[in-house]
Amino acid sequence: MRKSRAYRATRVKNLDWEKVFQGREGQACCIGMDVSKEEVVAVLRWSDGKFERPWRLENPQEVTTWGAALARLAMGRELIVALEPSGTYGDALRQALGDAGITPYRVSPKAVHDYAEVFDGVPSQHDGKDAAVVAELAALGKSSPWPYEPPSENDQQLALWVDWLEAHRREFVMWCGRLEGLVARHWPEAWHSLSVRQSAWYVWYRAKKEKDQGHARGALVGVMRRLALALYQVSTTQAKFDATRLFPGRNRTRPAATKV
Repeated sequence: MRKSRAYRATRVKNLDWEKVFQGREGQACCIGMDVSKEEVVAVLRWSDGKFERPWRLENPQEVTTWGAALARLAMGRELIVALEPSGTYGDALRQALGDAGITPYRVSPKAVHDYAEVFDGVPSQHDGKDAAVVAELAALGKSSPWPYEPPSENDQQLALWVDWLEAHRREFVMWCGRLEGLVARHWPEAWHSLSVRQSAWYVWYRAKKEKDQGHARGALVGVMRRLALALYQVSTTQAKFDATRLFPGRNRTRPAATKV
């Protein structure tokens, strides 16, 4: 087999499983997987150190079928299925493996990176090679169980409110910057002696009094309106986050969209 084709992948749906298992009845094996947003690349390593060519499947469309196939492979043999942590991309795969009765294992990305050159003498990394390295490290005992555990309802609520709060804090900071620029241009004496909220009301008052500065007044009023809405969302979301954290289990309504 030419080395340039060693990592050429085959679609899982085109695999001849009987040919894969031929002469390997009862032999232990490890499967390493490289998970991305749209696909999973898997490599099987037998206990004698030999590898099958990489297999490719769509993520998450084919993960349920893949879990069922691995469950059949695990019958009558020791099977370790390992993957690298890849954010949330591997959650569907881990859940499918758990539903099939297979405990997924986790291999450190740093270990995969450091072992890449040791594996085949080349420091380069790509999907097929990464999956093979994961399988090799799992066979060497360099992995740990990593079953999928869905977050509780309270944890999901906390995550929701944290994301919502962070979004409105970013918006609040942005409008504070816009307000600072306008105040520094039209009334520079106000910014150094007043807080953000005091400056906001001061700008509002000056804009209403000085009718001749119509353009500045319109810009400041628009900034003030958005700043007030952002500040309101930050304060209310912070209160809901604190309530969810202190009193778990209570149903909270989802955040409403803010009209600006």
